[in-house]
Amino acid sequence: MSMFPKDKFFIIAGPCVIESLQLLETVATSLKMLAQKLDIHVIFKSSFDKANRSSTSGFRGPGQAKGLAMLNTIKQKFSLPVLSDIHTPAMIAEAAKVLDVLQIPAFLARQSDLYIEAAKTGKALNIKKGQFMAPAEMQQALEKFRSAGSLAPVALTERGSFFGYGDLVVDFRSIDIMKETGAAYIFDATHSMQKPAALKNKSGGDRKYLRSLALAQVAAGAHGVFIEVHPHPHAAKSDAATQLPLADLEPLVKDMLKVYACVH
Repeated sequence: MSMFPKDKFFIIAGPCVIESLQLLETVATSLKMLAQKLDIHVIFKSSFDKANRSSTSGFRGPGQAKGLAMLNTIKQKFSLPVLSDIHTPAMIAEAAKVLDVLQIPAFLARQSDLYIEAAKTGKALNIKKGQFMAPAEMQQALEKFRSAGSLAPVALTERGSFFGYGDLVVDFRSIDIMKETGAAYIFDATHSMQKPAALKNKSGGDRKYLRSLALAQVAAGAHGVFIEVHPHPHAAKSDAATQLPLADLEPLVKDMLKVYACVH
């Protein structure tokens, strides 16, 4: 199966940032059971370094070495492909020894050197559309990766666009525009709920709209959905306002599968 199948619904899921190995294993246990129970492809996601925090006081994670070691434990123990963010060209080669999918964060979606170094690894790539970028610009992002010689699978992820100073909106035209590139299209249901820096030293948001937008995106043609989950979102060290409670993931995935079956 392709890392980003276009003929079978899939999800990218996990806690926003690595807080502990125990948290990763708790979430991975649920995700593995969900993958087997519902016969879906699941990619495990968690960031070893959240470099783009609203404040320097924000929790960033365990760092690259410790974080990759934890993700490798999840990969080996649960047989799930793993994904994490890359922030600098220098960290990519080491990250690629563990990660199955490299992810270019939205704020770095125009950084050419990231695409060039990522292409050298042969690993699959998920590109988050910058909140400041038009959907059509993602063609150039994809071409940067391809021009560096990689034929690895690529997904383009919609995570909303800036609307004024403190909100994000999702333009559903993005689905068709970004799918025209030939890459898989993913909807980031969690980060689209953000209100950037709304709480002064951290981002706010409202997860109550997550379900509606996720179902609508699947109905409109999304190949997969990106959802950050946490057993206790209110206590999460990053994106507490937008992460989905882990207990709510299965009902949502079941509903998304129903919608996917209808439109396909």
